[in-house]
Amino acid sequence: MAVLSPSTALLTKTLHPKITTNHRAPIFINKSTAKHESNKIIRICSPQLSNTKASAISGSPGIEAGSGLVSEDTTNILDTVEVLDLNGNAIPISDLWKDRKAVVAFARHFGCVLCRKRADYLAAKKDIMDASGVALILIGPGSVDQAKTFSEQTKFKGEVYADPGHSSYKALQFVSGVSTTFTPKAGLKIIQSYMEGYRQDWKLSFEEDTVAKGGWQQGGIIVAGPGKTNISYIHKDKEAGDDPDIEDIIKACC
Repeated sequence: MAVLSPSTALLTKTLHPKITTNHRAPIFINKSTAKHESNKIIRICSPQLSNTKASAISGSPGIEAGSGLVSEDTTNILDTVEVLDLNGNAIPISDLWKDRKAVVAFARHFGCVLCRKRADYLAAKKDIMDASGVALILIGPGSVDQAKTFSEQTKFKGEVYADPGHSSYKALQFVSGVSTTFTPKAGLKIIQSYMEGYRQDWKLSFEEDTVAKGGWQQGGIIVAGPGKTNISYIHKDKEAGDDPDIEDIIKACC
């Protein structure tokens, strides 16, 4: 079995905790080799392992609900989806934007280093959202305990909810699969995030729910409300770390 280099081992383990490597020494990232190492990621797993195709609107700058790309069926399904607040109370997800406008971010999983960076990326504009009466919400596929840990560790300025059954992800048809997780761009973003001081939470990443169901999941961002069926913007991540332009989000919400 080939021994992976330190940075390749880091990227592999970070993007999906179920894959292990035999490199256990402390990992130090060399900027000059970052791009070269990240390009090795795509060779670790065959894209044939994924049977999920990317959505036609993944990575879009924003889709109006009335355009037909956010269908009536989708909004009807969302109306049946419940998420859990940090006290474990079940809340219909559409109630989160029924009486207000909200920016809702969907994380890959609560231990994901890229999701922690995205949380800060959105929270940096919270003063603009607050001035416009817009709520900032993050939903993750995992347990309430995982959501609490994420909230405590990141000091996220918005509201945090858990979706243990991934029901909202299925309703919005966010992509999932090996080929959406292991990409050169995702690898470089992992390295950049570590250089900026962000860290993966390995304990959360290795918990059963994350490994069994969430490791290949991608997320997205919507702007919704007021009104249960009013989704005025949607970005579906094409791959891990596929952040939309923050200014597009601000234009849509504020």
